[in-house]
Formats: sequence, C-alpha cells, structure tokens
Amino acid sequence: MGRTAGRERVVRMSVELPLWRALAGYRVLTMAYAVLIFVYNMERYERPWVAGCYLAVLAVWTLATLPRVLGAAARCTKRFLGADLTVALAGIMLTLVADADAQRIDSPTLPSIWTAGAVLAFALRGGWRWAAFASSLVAAANLVQRGEPSGDTIHNVLLVWIASIAIGYVVEVARASERTLARALEIEAATRERERLARDIHDSVLQVLAMVQRRGTALGGEAAELGRMAGEQEIALRALVSSGPVPASAGASRADGSPEPGSGPEEDGADQGPCDLRPLLARYAGPRVTLSGPGAPVPLPPAAARELAAAVGAALDNVERHAGPGARAWILVEDWTDDVIVTVRDDGPGIPEGRLAQAEGEGRLGVALSIRGRLRELGGTAELVSVPGQGTEVELRVPRSAPEPPGRAPRA
Repeated sequence: MGRTAGRERVVRMSVELPLWRALAGYRVLTMAYAVLIFVYNMERYERPWVAGCYLAVLAVWTLATLPRVLGAAARCTKRFLGADLTVALAGIMLTLVADADAQRIDSPTLPSIWTAGAVLAFALRGGWRWAAFASSLVAAANLVQRGEPSGDTIHNVLLVWIASIAIGYVVEVARASERTLARALEIEAATRERERLARDIHDSVLQVLAMVQRRGTALGGEAAELGRMAGEQEIALRALVSSGPVPASAGASRADGSPEPGSGPEEDGADQGPCDLRPLLARYAGPRVTLSGPGAPVPLPPAAARELAAAVGAALDNVERHAGPGARAWILVEDWTDDVIVTVRDDGPGIPEGRLAQAEGEGRLGVALSIRGRLRELGGTAELVSVPGQGTEVELRVPRSAPEPPGRAPRA
C-alpha cells in the first residue's frame, strides 16, 4: 500500500455510532410490538380510537425520526429529545383514557417498551445524568398511571431507571476512552512523521553540515569560522527535529549558539493556555550545551515556563562565567505527574565551599535571585550541588500547577 508523502492520517472510529444504530432498530421493533399488542387486544379497550390514533402518531413519529436517530448525537438535539420523551409520556397517560380498566388489570401502557427507547436516547446523548432525569419522569408517569402500582410495576420502573443510568455511565466512559485513543493516535502519527523527517534530514542536511564543519576546521582561517557556524546550525537543527519548533524570537546568541541572558520568550498574549517547556529550553542548546528530554510536550503555565527557562539561562550564565569557555553543560528535563524537574550540570571545576555565601555577601545575587528567587516565586525549589573538581549540578523543581509569579526577578 502506498504512503502519502509527508502526511500521516489518523482514522477516528466513534464508539457511539453502533449504539445509535441499535437504538434506531430498537425503536422500530418496539413500535411494531406496541401496535401488535393493540391489534390483539383491541376488544379490551373502551375507546379503541384513542389508542389507534396515538399508535398511528407513534408509528409516524418513529419512522420520521429514524434518520435523525441514525445521525447520532449530532442530530439528536435537546429539543428533539424533549419531544420524543413527551410522546412517550403522553402515551402512558393516554392509556387511562383508552382503557379505564388499565389500573385494575395491570395491562401494558400504549407505548409499552417503546418508552425505554426514549430514555436510552437521553443516556446516549448526555450520559447518566440525562438518563436519570428522563427515567425519573417516566417512572413518575407510570406510577401515576397505575394509581396503586403492583410489585411488577415497581420492578419494571426500577429496572428501566437503573439500566438507563448504567448505560449512560458506560457511554461517558466510552467517550473518554475514545478521546484518549484519538489523542494517542495523533501523537503516534506525529511521532512517526517526525522520525521520518529526522531520517531524511540526517541523510542529507545534517551530514552536509557536519562535513562543512570538519572541512572548515581543517582548512582554518575564514573557512574555520564557516565550519563553526555550520556546527551551530547542525546542533540547532538536531534540537528542532527532536524537540519541535523553536520560537522565532530567539534573540541574540552567545558564541556557543545559546541565547544571551534576557533574550527570553516574548511576553505578549501567550498566557492563553499551557505552554510546552521544550522549545523554550531548545534555544539554549549549542555545541557545548546538550539538551535531553521527553519526546512528548512538557506543559506548564506560560509564565511559569518562561521563568523556569530564564532560571536555566541563569545557570548556564554561571557555567560560562565560572567554568570557563571550554566547559560543557547538559540540560535534562524530567516530566513527572506533579512536578517538572530540570537539571543543569557542567564539567567545570566546581564551586569552592563557602563561595556562594561570600558572593551573596558581596552583592552578587545571581544564584539567590535569578535562580532560587524565581523558583521560590513559582512554589518550587532550586538545589545546587557542587564538588570541587567534579563540576556543578543545579536541580530546578517546579510544581505542575505553578502559581503566577508576581514579577520577574532582576538578573544579576
């Protein structure tokens, strides 16, 4: 089977459609059943013309609304469901008019079991709450029509009430499962497409950039600068393929390809919904900064995502200033159920014991404000571990429901 170039198609199958089709068949069969009961017991009715007129209306209504029921929930509006339930309730109450002895002999109502179809339509359309509402009205009408209901009547009423609520609950669970499955299929299709693009890019563009970098370094001079730029573009392209699109407003960049402090994401009307943290951190990736994270989005409130990315930028600033221009750094993103953890580690000489307290006393508040201050405003924590000669590790932990920060802390 041929594959459409550059596109994956996700096929969604509704779990409700078979249920609506089954309901349409049920309505036709039960309508015919109600008509047959009337035909075989016509002599029992005191006013058979009342029953005949109602059943004629019921048959026309059932057949006329068949396309609407087959059209599933999209066409079964509240107005239609209300009219359908009214037809059922009217049939129950007209039973007393057509047959004055209906209470005494406990005979079936005019719509008989067709009434359950109206209740099930509520269950399929709105879930168990709608089903409970419709079945309660039907139960009240049956109890009023019977006057002094027998045990069988109460049993049937409870059966319809419980069954409709159970079916409505099952429909709600099925809808939630369908949404989850559709989302999973979309993610799978997007992942396959990204992997395909990554293979194509690796076989062409990335190899060319890597070759330019090697040749430029070997030739020296202006070619070396061209090779360095090709290496930076290779790193950026790899981050783009693995992490998704990078914001266009990347701002100025350092010599290693990562952005300058303060060139963070724009703070316009982006606070509309959860923000994916990965593209914000992908901007820091460069020849000496490696970014690792999950393949799926890491959602956070937009302001919290910006502040966390700025704290990562501040940590990388410290790496560049204190670990030396040749130091390497690694950014690890972990997406947990309640927290998002970003770890920044470097291979520099580490921080001597007591140096942070001394720097804070001298008014250098880079770690205190730009990192710990930001995380404190977000309700998170910033842990710094450093061993002389073995580098430094900064762990930034932000709760999933991070509060809106009152303001951006100044960067030292």
